[in-house]
Amino acid sequence: MGMSGTKRRSFLLLLVFSLVWLVLMGRLWWIQIGGVHRFSRHGIDLVRNAVKQRQQAVMLDNGRGDILDRNGDPFTGQERLALIVFPFAADSLRDNQQLKQLAAVLGRGEAEIMRLLAEAKAPGILRDAAGERIALTEAQAEQINQLNIPGVLALAVTERYRSEQLAQHVVGYVNQNPDYIKTVYQAEWQSGRMELERAVGAAGLERSFDRFLQGVAPTTLAFVVNGQGQPLRGLKMRMQQPENSFYPLSVVTTLDRQMQEAVERAADRAGLTEGAIVVLAADSGDVLAMVSRPAYDRSAVDVAAGHWQNHAVRQLPPGSVFKTVVAAAALAEGAVLPTERFRCTGEYGKYGFSCWKKEGHGSLTLQEAFAESCNIAFAQLATRLGAAKLAEYAERLGLTQPVGWSAARFFEQEQFRQIDGEQAGRVFVAEAPPQDEGVLIQTAIGQRDVRVTPLAAANLMVTLLNGGQPRQVRLVKEITYRNGTSFYRFAPQRLPNADGIDKATAYKLTRMLRAVVAEGTGTPLAELPWPAAGKSGTAQAETAQGPRNHQWFVGYAPADQPRYAIAVVAENQPVNASHKGMTAFAQVVEALASLSAKSPALPAAPHSG
Repeated sequence: MGMSGTKRRSFLLLLVFSLVWLVLMGRLWWIQIGGVHRFSRHGIDLVRNAVKQRQQAVMLDNGRGDILDRNGDPFTGQERLALIVFPFAADSLRDNQQLKQLAAVLGRGEAEIMRLLAEAKAPGILRDAAGERIALTEAQAEQINQLNIPGVLALAVTERYRSEQLAQHVVGYVNQNPDYIKTVYQAEWQSGRMELERAVGAAGLERSFDRFLQGVAPTTLAFVVNGQGQPLRGLKMRMQQPENSFYPLSVVTTLDRQMQEAVERAADRAGLTEGAIVVLAADSGDVLAMVSRPAYDRSAVDVAAGHWQNHAVRQLPPGSVFKTVVAAAALAEGAVLPTERFRCTGEYGKYGFSCWKKEGHGSLTLQEAFAESCNIAFAQLATRLGAAKLAEYAERLGLTQPVGWSAARFFEQEQFRQIDGEQAGRVFVAEAPPQDEGVLIQTAIGQRDVRVTPLAAANLMVTLLNGGQPRQVRLVKEITYRNGTSFYRFAPQRLPNADGIDKATAYKLTRMLRAVVAEGTGTPLAELPWPAAGKSGTAQAETAQGPRNHQWFVGYAPADQPRYAIAVVAENQPVNASHKGMTAFAQVVEALASLSAKSPALPAAPHSG
């Protein structure tokens, strides 16, 4: 017999009810157990968020690896004593004897202390009206902790950037970028080993070495609180910190902290508000100092303003600095005779092209034309050489590609580069070298389409001082474990696709660079504490404010025993302004000479060039 209609309906209702109950139980299981760490398509960690809602916490160290100078001194903040306060501290101190004691220890008024506490809406470091951390001695910290004030503690805190402004463009900054984590750290995020709120590198070494700098976990101090934000009785504060002797890793740069500080001061003395300075070791090409202006606030980065960009690795028209390439091509190709003289009357005779010296330089040798930066002589050389040769020698000398240390694959990263955001230079925009003579002679003086980065310009000096063979520039020499042992060492490398020039040509060019300061446009540098060599350049640029000049000076010092290759560019200077690039170069050489007198054991080149 078949089932009656009533029984059939009852059975179906029971079945539907059972299925709904199973779905609800499954959903409840997923919310409470199965998906607590990755709830919904947004991957929300329900456990973590529930804990956050019932506790107040302050981060004492974000757990990220350090970025160090060549001697192990940090660029990413040092551990310092600070006064940690929680919002509920204001209530516990109001009209309290402990407030008087705390004010006495800090040497501040009670009213000021209460005002600062009242302004603390979230757990954090107590700061003065100017936003600066209230500095503590070890004795003060001990006295404060002995007071046992709820929500007030003196502890060691590491602020990554706030107390450290050196090398800010080189080091870069971190921010929260959930989309970046989902893309780059997809496996770590999906496995729950990395939360979307984790800070990641946004620029500089923080970005290029982010995978290595990512720590195990931050160090935090937390109180469990009730709905009114008061600590729950019987529950003490909790300190959470990772215990790992190997991680996080640290990045050891080639920078010298003392030198970086000296060069930054030199930039400020010279009034360099926009531009860059690069100092490389003349023997190895390692970066010893790198300065970019304008500065920016890493605790509140205005991304749109762009001040976080490193001008030392941004391409610019180099002006007459490019005449070094033209001279190299002319000498190497035999396009100029040793006894030949050029005639400069101030005008090329067509295209409206003229020399910077209106009355002309008269009769000059190649060395004299280079020292005096004669446009007419170099226009004539360019027409002999042709566009293809200019492009070829710029490539040979490493000016048309990024010069920082790189690898096709480095651990899990494809096309790895040590230096974040480094741009390639160029000679012409079009793939085929142009045949137009007007374009060619503008190219010869570093205008038109020519672009070079200050880093590549400094590396050009290193190339000439080392026999004409280009190398990659190292900014990082090693990655180390937390206990100081080595994780990976970066070996020096040749610059690929840059064949260089012969030693004889390189030597002739160094003599010409010395003549610039001895008898040419660089004579204002003749009285420096060290003899210097180099090439000046002034490149015209059209800006929203009208015509401006980029003022360059690229060279090395001491000229008789080179130790440092230096590139300076002062960007967007008024057309008739004095040469701030040369002024800044002078300030840098003076700073290096002074520092060398105090610390003579600094990098030195193997030969005099």
